[in-house]
Amino acid sequence: MRKKLLLAFALAAGVCLSAFPQKKYSTKQIEALKTEVAEIVQANHKQSQVMVDKIFSFAELGFQEIESSKYLTGILEKNGFKIENGVSGIPTAWFATWSNGEGPVIALGSDVDDIPKASQYPGVAYHKPIVEGAPGHGEGHNAGIPLNITAALAVKQIMERENIGGTLVLWPGIAEELVAAKAWFTRDGKFDGVDICIFTHVANNLGVSYGQASGTGLISVEYTFSGDAAHSAGAPWRGKSAADATELMNIGWNYKREHLHPLKRSHSVITDGGDQPNVVPSQASIWYYFRDVKYDGIMEMYAQANDIAAGAALMTGTTMTSKIVGTAWPRHFNKTIAETMYQNILKVGLPEWDEKDQTLAKAAQKEQGSKEEGLATKLDTLGLPVKEPISGGSDDIGDVSWVVPTVTLRFPSNIPGLPGHHWSNAIAMATPIAHKGVTAGAKAEAMTILDFLLKPELVDQAWDYFKNVQTKEETYKPMINQDDPAPIYLNTETMKRFRPELEKYYYDETKYDTYLEQLGVTYPTVKKD
Repeated sequence: MRKKLLLAFALAAGVCLSAFPQKKYSTKQIEALKTEVAEIVQANHKQSQVMVDKIFSFAELGFQEIESSKYLTGILEKNGFKIENGVSGIPTAWFATWSNGEGPVIALGSDVDDIPKASQYPGVAYHKPIVEGAPGHGEGHNAGIPLNITAALAVKQIMERENIGGTLVLWPGIAEELVAAKAWFTRDGKFDGVDICIFTHVANNLGVSYGQASGTGLISVEYTFSGDAAHSAGAPWRGKSAADATELMNIGWNYKREHLHPLKRSHSVITDGGDQPNVVPSQASIWYYFRDVKYDGIMEMYAQANDIAAGAALMTGTTMTSKIVGTAWPRHFNKTIAETMYQNILKVGLPEWDEKDQTLAKAAQKEQGSKEEGLATKLDTLGLPVKEPISGGSDDIGDVSWVVPTVTLRFPSNIPGLPGHHWSNAIAMATPIAHKGVTAGAKAEAMTILDFLLKPELVDQAWDYFKNVQTKEETYKPMINQDDPAPIYLNTETMKRFRPELEKYYYDETKYDTYLEQLGVTYPTVKKD
């Protein structure tokens, strides 16, 4: 069945499958090739650095990753990958495919968008925006796809020389901060025929885990109320206030929030509160995230919120509509892939941080009131399934993890102890800390890809866990319908406002060795006592 899927997948991507038989490799030969691929990754450290710095400088919010996607797909296309643009109706979404014949189909994904109001000079351990109020990489999503490209090109070099069959598929987590793309990819069958998926995400250590992850899934919903306008002083009785309905829903849900189980979380922003005080608002909207550690709990909260919204409309004589803006299933990662990857992580180890790296890290930690422990110098252990569910953040890689065996490789390019979704998390992301972490992560990923290409039995073991453990008692059900569009309009106005200023700071690798050099940053720059 997988051979048929591979054939269809490759033909759809416009690549040609060879007919050569897969050579059997001894353990010694496989280890030698893995050592070589790590050496290739190290030799390409400069290219990785340029990609990391370039994406950092674009500083693009979700659904507006125009320059980032153009730049990354350009690199892949030059290296023989077939590009499919506009995936799932999302202009900045793409899938890049390269095949060397029959063999495992391995997908490599990572996010690319950034955070509102997180603009920050890299290498500076205190708040210094590049463009005041502009977005910036305050999560570190500028590093993941460069890591994947570095690993993929190194593996591709080995595959071509050794005639190793297999297919590499690279894809971006568009608008991850809005959890609003991966569910659309899974709904539209983009992972049909894929054997395993390796996702990468910035962290402060090099690690991987399996089983149910800590954190939550969620559904993201915007409720819009429509009423009748009127003069707020002259004839307020003639108005039906959509803003009143929005506030009543907010009050009702906040009372409900008191009675939510501690594993549930919910938060909101009012996206439209009316136009001006002297006009009774005829339209208003509020946007919620409803989080739970289980799919059923998420959908229960969604149903309760719908009832409260309907009640708010009834109380104000308005009408209510809602739309799903994003979804994320709770994450479950594959045991076979994680255990295989962790053995490679042990071989790679953490980067060698120098005094400058540690000085920047400790200064940033001091600025944020965190423990001044610097960067990690001891590897994480293999992450095991959580024994008791732990609430927390969400990531729509959860949707992918329920349709294909998946893990997330965490790589050490950020500083421990920072708030997250914050300008301070951008401090390291175009510095040697990020560059070293990406190279270390790319080594572990490339070595793991070779394991699955050269030992196909690992693919079977990954699917055995997926079918007989992960999905034995739980079945993936998309939270979106077939006709739900991705909210590609989001962040349009913000980027329209800030892009002209940000363009002045785009990294020019033809003139400057690093982005730090272009910005005139002395590494590290810290506050003087």
